[in-house]
Amino acid sequence: MDLAILETGRPPAIFQGRFERYPAMFERLLGLKAVSYDVEAGALPARPGDHEAYLVTGSAAGVYDTLPWIGPLGDFLRSAKGEAKLVGICFGHQIMAEAFGGRVEKSARGWGAGLQRYEIAAREPWMDDAEAIDIPVSHQDQIVALPPHARAIGGNAFSPFGMLAYDDQPAISMQFHPEFEPAFAKALIESRFDRVSDPDAAIASLDAPDDRKRVAGWIRRFLES
Repeated sequence: MDLAILETGRPPAIFQGRFERYPAMFERLLGLKAVSYDVEAGALPARPGDHEAYLVTGSAAGVYDTLPWIGPLGDFLRSAKGEAKLVGICFGHQIMAEAFGGRVEKSARGWGAGLQRYEIAAREPWMDDAEAIDIPVSHQDQIVALPPHARAIGGNAFSPFGMLAYDDQPAISMQFHPEFEPAFAKALIESRFDRVSDPDAAIASLDAPDDRKRVAGWIRRFLES
């Protein structure tokens, strides 16, 4: 699988030397080697067909921010429609929705953090028979209007459009973070302790079993199908 990771953010600077960057997290999660592009620095593939698939990472940025790299990323994703498989995670989930005609906003529900349960609404060919998954989340922005040709295949009351599948292209996206190991997810909450609702409970939730490996299998099957 010729996978390229579009790196749209990095762990907070205070974690430098303690935790690796997001492309390395995804490579370990998926058991795949990938080329990565530092999108924040203006790097994007020259042509959508340069790779078979693209995975867009999380970011501290919002899709509505006036940052110089966000517009070109949206343009690239539109140009890649039907030319390559697309996977979006958190910010990647949101920028894909915006690029293809949906809408993202800073949610009035506040921060989602810790381990959350997502109910599976529709089973895709790359999924197994799980009815729900427990998975780390860390986000304040959310999709509030679906793009045309996108379906919500999973979510919960906090994030109803938590998993999308696109019917007009090989593309899927997820609001949660399967790449976040518990130690990193806990450290991230600790760094936002004054902003996250009930941070102690969010941190404690990450001691429970999760479905990161199951979701990793889903993503791999989607990429390899």
